[in-house]
Amino acid sequence: MARDRQYVIDDLSIQESWRIFRIISEFVDGIETLSQVYPGVSVFGSARVTEDDPVYELGRRVGRLLAQSGFTVITGGGPGCMEAANRGAKEAGGKSVGLCIELKKKKKANPYSSITVQFRYFFVRKVMFVKYAVAYVILPGGFGTLDELFESLTLIQTMRIKPFPVVLLGKDYWKDLVGWIRKTMLGKHQLIGPNDLDLLHVIDDPQEAVAHIKRIVIV
Repeated sequence: MARDRQYVIDDLSIQESWRIFRIISEFVDGIETLSQVYPGVSVFGSARVTEDDPVYELGRRVGRLLAQSGFTVITGGGPGCMEAANRGAKEAGGKSVGLCIELKKKKKANPYSSITVQFRYFFVRKVMFVKYAVAYVILPGGFGTLDELFESLTLIQTMRIKPFPVVLLGKDYWKDLVGWIRKTMLGKHQLIGPNDLDLLHVIDDPQEAVAHIKRIVIV
């Protein structure tokens, strides 16, 4: 039994070693592909939004305006808000990138991504979202969207990356979250600093959002 257990441990060790090469290959593939798309703006939002939802049109408009302003639009390559932003960018004749993730529920990349990169590992994909973006635009979304939002704020707050605009698009959707951050995190518990609120910009109009990015970003 001890010998059998050792075989299992050795086999797992070999698998883990080979996984390192898979991770490295994903970094190499991502870097080689995305080094050609600077400057990019990463756009996040729910995959559940349908084409008849006003949020879809919001994403489509911001994607179009970003492309017309010379930015590459980078999304997760999926449906919903991601598809909308990629669609707007492609319709404007701009670069439209989808960073797709392998999930148990197989989902095809949306048809509006002119450049796609496939990832198995979330953390490699998330590095690419940050590394080649000069701004983030956050449309209404769920846990994944919030994950990207708070990771970007953490990286900026801890000075792991240079500060860049983080725009929350859709005041009605985001107002309660921002209010809780202001009232509870800052006001009641002082778990963030007053200047940390300045990292967030809540905007309703896609044109205003793109104008805000252009005012801050020097490319």
